[in-house]
Amino acid sequence: MNTEKSEKAGLYQPSEELLPHPPGLVQARKHSRGPVSRKFLVLGSFALISFLFYKVHSISCFVGLKKDKKYSESYDSYIKRIEEGYLAVPSTQSALAASRDYATHPHLAGAVEDFQDAKEILALFQSEFGIPAPATEPIYPAGSPESREATLSTSSKLSKPAAWVDIYYPVMNTGNADGMVVELLGESDQPIWKADLLEDGDPRDDTAAEYRNSVPPFHGFSAAGEAIGQLVYANYGTYDDYNKLVDAGVNLTGKVILARYGANFRGLKVQGAAERGAVGVLIYSDPRDDGSVTVENGYEPYPAGPARNPTSIQRGSVMYLSIYAGDPTTPGYPAYENATRVEPTNVPNIPSLPLSWANAKLLFEEELGGVPEGTKLNGRVGSRKVRMVNDVDAKVTPIWNTMAAIPGHIKDEVVLLGCHRDAWVMGAADPTSGTVSLHEVVRGLGALYKRGWKPLRTIVIASWDAEEYGLVGSTEWGEDFADWIQEHVVSYVNLTTDVSVSGSRWHTSASPSLVHLIQRSAQDVPHPTDAQKTLWDAHFDVGPYEGPVDAEFARMWDTKTSNEPRIGPLGSGSDYTVFLQRLGVASSDQGFGNTPTDAPYHYHSIYDSQMWQEVYADPGFYKHVAVAQNLGLLTLRLTDSIILPLNTTQYALELDSYVDTVIESTYREEILPDLFPLRRAIAKLQDASFKLDEEKASAEEAFHEALKKVRRVRGPPVVRRVIRWVKEHLGIGAQEVQDLRFDALKWMSSVTESSCSEMDICKSRGKGPLCDFIRAAKRVRVANQKLTAFERGFLSEDGIKDREWYRHLGVAPGKHLGYAPTTLPGLTEAIVYDEDHELAEYEATRLTELIENLAEFLEV
Repeated sequence: MNTEKSEKAGLYQPSEELLPHPPGLVQARKHSRGPVSRKFLVLGSFALISFLFYKVHSISCFVGLKKDKKYSESYDSYIKRIEEGYLAVPSTQSALAASRDYATHPHLAGAVEDFQDAKEILALFQSEFGIPAPATEPIYPAGSPESREATLSTSSKLSKPAAWVDIYYPVMNTGNADGMVVELLGESDQPIWKADLLEDGDPRDDTAAEYRNSVPPFHGFSAAGEAIGQLVYANYGTYDDYNKLVDAGVNLTGKVILARYGANFRGLKVQGAAERGAVGVLIYSDPRDDGSVTVENGYEPYPAGPARNPTSIQRGSVMYLSIYAGDPTTPGYPAYENATRVEPTNVPNIPSLPLSWANAKLLFEEELGGVPEGTKLNGRVGSRKVRMVNDVDAKVTPIWNTMAAIPGHIKDEVVLLGCHRDAWVMGAADPTSGTVSLHEVVRGLGALYKRGWKPLRTIVIASWDAEEYGLVGSTEWGEDFADWIQEHVVSYVNLTTDVSVSGSRWHTSASPSLVHLIQRSAQDVPHPTDAQKTLWDAHFDVGPYEGPVDAEFARMWDTKTSNEPRIGPLGSGSDYTVFLQRLGVASSDQGFGNTPTDAPYHYHSIYDSQMWQEVYADPGFYKHVAVAQNLGLLTLRLTDSIILPLNTTQYALELDSYVDTVIESTYREEILPDLFPLRRAIAKLQDASFKLDEEKASAEEAFHEALKKVRRVRGPPVVRRVIRWVKEHLGIGAQEVQDLRFDALKWMSSVTESSCSEMDICKSRGKGPLCDFIRAAKRVRVANQKLTAFERGFLSEDGIKDREWYRHLGVAPGKHLGYAPTTLPGLTEAIVYDEDHELAEYEATRLTELIENLAEFLEV
């Protein structure tokens, strides 16, 4: 670690003093999914009791507080010490070394190198969490008993950290460089120019030069085949761009579309073209979208300077992501090796290819009348034909999710943390920068664990595979363990589109219930390069370069940025999708991205390389470390907070702004339904959430007060009564009960048989500190159950019209955007796209009913 920088940032340096070692706990059985499950509440409460009794005893020794110090002060000091210990572990040297390990070779999903990286991550988990490597590698086919047990046991009987690899079997394609063709045809349809479809691999970037031909430029899930037609320029190829062309009388039937990257997900560019009769699509990277840092503004192209290398090509998936994510042949269920396959409905039926600016520029000059400026070439149709051939092979391909779990005292509440590992080539930014930050989080949590810390809740960590093809690894796991996830996972923490660092500005998106937590955590993490600021201040950071920008790009940039730091809702394009928008898990996403004054990011190119990352994206790797610190802090606070730090009131209040957006998006007022019942339901939800806020505060206060009273007294006999009741009425066996450390519970007060009945250890008539404490623990568990279930309350089994895989009626990826979110998607799309008043009324009604039911659930 950079010692001077660490001292300036005020980071705590860990001592060799051991953290207190928590006691073993009674292992919870799988509980019923009902909100009032007695087993769930009592076992969870019992685990919470065990955990905090030990903390009370040990904190005073660990923190050095006197006996008469308040419990809340000592517990706060303990948590602060844990967090400071964690923040000191991620280091720039370690991050840089990890990046050089992972980002200096290709690792396309399903390739040999990808499997090797999966095993290296497995070894990292084993090393950092003290997991002995078994004689047989823990690599299991998905659906096998071993794979099922590995995940399901994390919330029940797992007592020590574990790590394993799950293998899924999606259908994916790969490109054949020799068969790819883009050529301009002359008379008699003879080729007069042929694109090279290669990146130059400049030797000044040694890894780019070495692996220039390792992964041919192609689109994941693109349709194989040949297309011949006149060239039509369609700007970004958005829904609006295509509609403007059609409205202007441009016939797209039989044409080959030329569109630039940006504004929407690339798959939707192909979808929009196909729906309007086009036969093929070429997508290129336009320097107008590089902001100030262009050759035109006097900057040298990479690797000589910061401007875009003109031969760079953006690979990427062209899945119709807005319809569903994951393996196209197994929608809604996991891609086991023997899975029943269906005909995909979310992949193109016309070919597409990615192009470099160097090749696109020649097509513009030779066929469309010059380089585009503003909108003057939009809809321009070439006089000659273009021939394109997309040569790809599709087959069932194994992929590997590498997983780890740290069991918590409350095993059946799980915090999930993840980032994908596969790349289109080397991927120094996407995804290696995310993997590097995750690597540092693992080191930080491992250091705490080795020094005696054990989380209150279970932590599961995932290195997802095949995200680049369409969020495949995370989606298959999410579909595989959907019931388990909905029963146990309280939150998912993700790396922003799996890119920890590609530019200067820190940005984040999240479920509204996580906004306050993210802001507080970011304000507690030092700014990566300015000791006088925090990470939260990096919302305003800009790149080091200057120069004019394209007017259309400037308008787009101004539209998506704000003068105030803002945590917006999540769309899609990364691994949180299945957890949030299908399973209803509160999720978050963060990282450093580009600004118009940063060096252009060579997305999915050979030039997303280690050299580019070290020279332009994050010299010194300070941003990688800042993201790791914040990710870990978020994880610790989600894990170790007695009351889950989920703010349902923030969420409920934001719903009003979602309705405002619907009204503002309406083109024809006669289509707008009566929104008064929806507004009334939202107000009811807000009132219920205010009451939950009061109950959260009251329950936690009662918990602390009861704990202070219990810790003052002794009475080992009561422990036997607790254990006997658990054994007899919850079916926990004697062997499992032996895991309980009686000395850690010696502060329990003695109670009589009459005050703690054999049938119910804490009935309302029970008296004494122990019964007070158990009642307080149950209140905490009920509050946490409501907080976890809040996001689930926006799910509809019927899903969103035309894309029923998405079930969240609060937010979804925009139907014609892909990456960007649409709030209240069913209602919005009925008004904006379907322009159907009756459908809009239906959507408003079912949304109203959903929110009313959620309000009633909170009030129970």
